[in-house]
Formats: sequence, C-alpha cells, structure tokens
Amino acid sequence: MENNNTSKHHYFYSVGLSYKKADAEIRGKFSLDAAAKTRLLEQAKTEGIESLIVTSTCNRTEIYGFAEHPFQLIKLICENSQGSVEAFQKVGFVYKNQEAISHLFRVGTGLDSQILGDFEIIAQIKSSFAQSKSFGLANTFMERLVNAVIQASKKIKTDTEISSGATSVSFAAVQYIFKNVDDIGNKNILLFGTGKIGRNTCENLVKHTKNEHITLINRTKAKAEALAGKLNLIVKDYSELHLELQKADVVVVATGAQNPTVDKAILNLKKPLLILDLSIPKNVNEDVEEIEGVTLIHMDYLSQLTDETLENRKKHIPAAEAIIEEIKEEFITWTKGRKFAPTIHALKAKLNAIKTSELDFQSKKISNFNEEQAEIISNRIIQKITTHFANHLKDDDTMVDESIEWIEKVFKIGATTK
Repeated sequence: MENNNTSKHHYFYSVGLSYKKADAEIRGKFSLDAAAKTRLLEQAKTEGIESLIVTSTCNRTEIYGFAEHPFQLIKLICENSQGSVEAFQKVGFVYKNQEAISHLFRVGTGLDSQILGDFEIIAQIKSSFAQSKSFGLANTFMERLVNAVIQASKKIKTDTEISSGATSVSFAAVQYIFKNVDDIGNKNILLFGTGKIGRNTCENLVKHTKNEHITLINRTKAKAEALAGKLNLIVKDYSELHLELQKADVVVVATGAQNPTVDKAILNLKKPLLILDLSIPKNVNEDVEEIEGVTLIHMDYLSQLTDETLENRKKHIPAAEAIIEEIKEEFITWTKGRKFAPTIHALKAKLNAIKTSELDFQSKKISNFNEEQAEIISNRIIQKITTHFANHLKDDDTMVDESIEWIEKVFKIGATTK
C-alpha cells in the first residue's frame, strides 16, 4: 500500500518499541514527554514528513506515519529522546503497510496492551492524532485509519467482555499491597505524584483499604489538593517529602519526572518500607534496595500478575479479532478505491474525449445524425467500460499497482492525485 497523497515511494510504517522486548529502563530512555513530542512533530514537518502520529506511554513509544524509509521515523524518536539507534535496533520493531495497519488496530483495541483489554491507549491515540492534525501532519488516510481504530475499540468494548473485571496496573498495585502488607488499614501510605496512574491507585486504595492515613504529595500542590478534596485525604508540601518518607510504611511513586525523584540519599528509615514505582521512566533509583528493609516493586512486575480476570478476558480475544478484521477490511477497501479512483476518472475523461471527437466527426459526415441518441448510447458504453475496470481493480486477486500502470500506459493517461 502506497500513500496516494505523496510520491509512490512513500509507505505507511509503524516503528517503535514496547514492553514486549524493552524493559522499563530502556522504555524510559525512549519515552517522550509533551515537550519532546512537540519537538518531534516540528522536526518531522521540517524534514518533509507529511503525516504521522506519535504515542508515548509507560508501555510503548511508537510512530505511525508515511516515509520513504523507516529510518526517517526511527531517527525522529532517537533524536527527541535519550534513546540511541543502536538500542532501538536491539528492541525496536518496524511494520510496513498492511502489518503496520494491523498493529495500530491491535494497539488501539487493547489486544497489544501489557494488561489485556486495557483501553486507556485509545485516548492516547486520539490525543496524538489531534496534536498531529494541529501541526498539519494528519492526511486523509491517517484520519480515516484512526477513526476506524476508534470504531473497532468502541465495538469491542461494547460487544465483548474483554475489558470486564478490575484489572489495571493501579489495581494490581493495590492487590500487591493487600497480599504483602499486614493490617493495611492502619499503615501510613504515601502517594507521591498525582498523574493518571497515581490517581487511580489512590482511588483504589481508599475504596479497598478504608485507610485514613493516606498522604498525597505532588510538585504542584493544587493538583494534590484537588484529588484529596474528593477523597478526604491529607496533603503535604513537596518540601516535606523526605519527612513523609520516614513516616510511611508504603510509598506509591507515580510522578512524570524524567529522572529518579526518590533515591537512597533521601531515605532515613527506622522501619521497613515498601515502594511501588509506577512511573516510566523509573522514578525510584534502584540504590534504595541497598537499605535494609526496603522492598522496591516496579510496574513491569505488577503487570505480569495474572489472575482469574485476565484468564477470563483471553476467552474474548477471537471475538475481538473478528471485529477488527471486519472494520479493517472496510478500511482496506476504502484505501484501494482511493488509490485507483484517479485512474478511473482519467480513463473516463479519455473515453469522453474520444466520444466527443467521434460524435463531432459523425455529425458532419452523416445527414440527419441523431447526436442526442448517440450521446446517450455512448455514455452508457463508457459507464460500462469504466465499471468493468473498477471491478477488476477492486478484486482481491488484482495486482493494483501493475494494473493501474497498464491502464495508464494503454490509454496514454496520467492520473492526477490531490
């Protein structure tokens, strides 16, 4: 599949890395914060990339877009993150055309999520597309594809039970705390960072522990106060972090910092401490494990925790895949029609030119020539001919590129694309 909006040497690619081959440390190096995403889009525009979207979550950093060669997209990721091309070659992936389309469908519908059926990624894709569109980097193909993925995601969520049950990193964190901390209702819990995962974890803790000793700290205190107000929790200033760490029995770190915010130096402990790092990049330095009594658990470990809920979700994979195939086929049919439509239009124009010339010739040669009747008959013949060619090009067994080239060569036409 080539992009009709660019030259015939541009292809649709999906490039990136995910939890499947890249551990949390590597994913952290390739993560893109808001500023990095903006820089990437600005760079793509200056380098002649016509259409792409970029997503960067705790589980993946990926670009979907058009390029002459995938390295153009890989380079964008590496030059706007702390990742290197060498590291990417070890853990990254490149999908082209149909495989790239299929990959985006699986990502957007939660089938490729670290926790099966997690639909949070579709919101990321929507947001990424909106941002690309604001930069003028989203063509018709991309818009149609993203809308198809959103449609599949909604249908799977509605028509299957693949997202049933409470299963997420935040829920897994609470489950882990329950299983490994005695008398959790009376323990001091500190939540550092109030991003989405942090908020969800906090809500789960309040719901399931009935704990009245949960303290929130965030660099922007107003955000912590907004969450605390809903849940009736304690808020402390960021400057008091080192003191609150000493009091805590459990610490949940869910900040969006690019470098560790908790390390061995900041801890001055007199009792055991469980730290759950739910951040990408990692926000807790592994040197904390050098302190006796400290247990550090990262989100990758929590994501591996399988339970009955996940096993039940797996039963719904075939139904979800069937929905994807149905909507994906509709999209592929649209792309084929869009690809050969200019050629059919050019063919029709050529035949009409021949018709006009011939009718003009016959009207001068034949007396009482019924030009109106001849026009009607000729138009019907032209319609039937172009329909035959269109049906041929729509056929799944047709080599579309070769057929288009043959039609344009035989009829000496050049299809123009918009």
